[in-house]
Amino acid sequence: MNLREKMLKGGAYLIVRQGFGLIVGFIGVLLITRAIGPGDYGIYTTAYGIVVYLSNLASLGAHVYLIRRESEPDINVYHQVFTLMLLTGCIGLVLGLATIPIFEWWLQNRAFIPPLITMLLAIPLITLAGPAMARLERDLNYRPISIIELTGQIINYVIAIVLAYHGKGVWAPVTGYLAWQVFNLLATCIVTRLLPRPTWSWSLVKEIVGYGAGYSVSMWVWQLRSLVNPLIVGRFAGPAAVGNIALAIRLVEALNFVKTATWRLSISGFAKLQRDYLRLKRALENAMLFQVLAVGPLFVFFAYTARWIIPFIFGDRWTDVLYIYPFIALGYLFNAMFSMHSSVLFVLGRTWGVTSFHMVHILIFVGSALFLLPRLGLIGYGLAEVFALLSYLVIHLNLVGLFRPHYTDAVLWFLAFSVPLGATYVNLPYTILLLIPLCVVVLMKGPRQKVLEYIKFTRMGG
Repeated sequence: MNLREKMLKGGAYLIVRQGFGLIVGFIGVLLITRAIGPGDYGIYTTAYGIVVYLSNLASLGAHVYLIRRESEPDINVYHQVFTLMLLTGCIGLVLGLATIPIFEWWLQNRAFIPPLITMLLAIPLITLAGPAMARLERDLNYRPISIIELTGQIINYVIAIVLAYHGKGVWAPVTGYLAWQVFNLLATCIVTRLLPRPTWSWSLVKEIVGYGAGYSVSMWVWQLRSLVNPLIVGRFAGPAAVGNIALAIRLVEALNFVKTATWRLSISGFAKLQRDYLRLKRALENAMLFQVLAVGPLFVFFAYTARWIIPFIFGDRWTDVLYIYPFIALGYLFNAMFSMHSSVLFVLGRTWGVTSFHMVHILIFVGSALFLLPRLGLIGYGLAEVFALLSYLVIHLNLVGLFRPHYTDAVLWFLAFSVPLGATYVNLPYTILLLIPLCVVVLMKGPRQKVLEYIKFTRMGG
């Protein structure tokens, strides 16, 4: 099986997994949020955001090192990464416990502390699962990955839903999350037959950390985004606002399932093309267009149905989601055009290019949120998302030093999908007017022909 066939097959598995995950996640979040409400969900989101960030700190980019490594890692390399991940995972756990007083002082709310302490135990589990998962991804073996991830997601939601409807409040999703991470570690190790064994090689550790440092710093900066809602919104607007924004983000991420799948696939795929810039450029341009076309229609559909879906399915306590959804969806749609840029730069070892973009993005996002949230509430968070889009100029400038991708088709479709996202703010009779730009682009021969060519390309396997 050649690379393109592996890519298409792996992508199909991931997209199907993300599709089923979308259904499972939607049902799970629906039932949990109805049962525990915005306040408890906001407390869980605060603890979750901190734990995920610390887990990413502790991973040191080791899984990407294993995927990108040009020579096939032998068993000793995997054992070394396991040993390193156990060490850094425990350090992450201790760091989380040590910083609790700072979070308590900033948020002025003790309710999140017991759930946070409990969820911090998951950090070593998360880091230890990374090497085994990387082995599967390196081989583009996404079938077992899809099964493991979907099963873990189901375990998470089943436990959380049962406990939520037994009145356990915030402890319902906390317990489900911990069970998920235990299963994920055990399943990945069993499937790959990689059982952790202590080993140590200073030269290998330096090699892992040497690559991981560049990747990790970049991702650490970017993942500060995940702390804006729990820490800044939590400070100025309270747990209920955190819960509403978290639900809006969760819905957008669920609708964004194709982009999530293809980004994961891109690291492995682009790594095979890293010595051929012409093919890499063509793959990037195709990926940009595909990303926008994959997520845009779903975002627009939800924008036009959210006024009924949110109160009917989630309840009247969650109607603030309508005010924040268009801003978050716009940010994710714009990111869909540029997400592959970071994959290309990572694969080519240009991690500083991604890091500089992430730094500018976070500075604009955090600065705007700190200024606007106390003055405008939830809308301030949304406007901060919009202002942060200016930062994507930085990653474009970092890429043009290698090659200059063409944006015309992707940008046209982005603009066409962006305008209808405002449907949640417009009276129902006038929402039809927001579809005019989309209709114009659909009728244009050039963009329509490009889409048809790309559909034909993927069906033929290239």
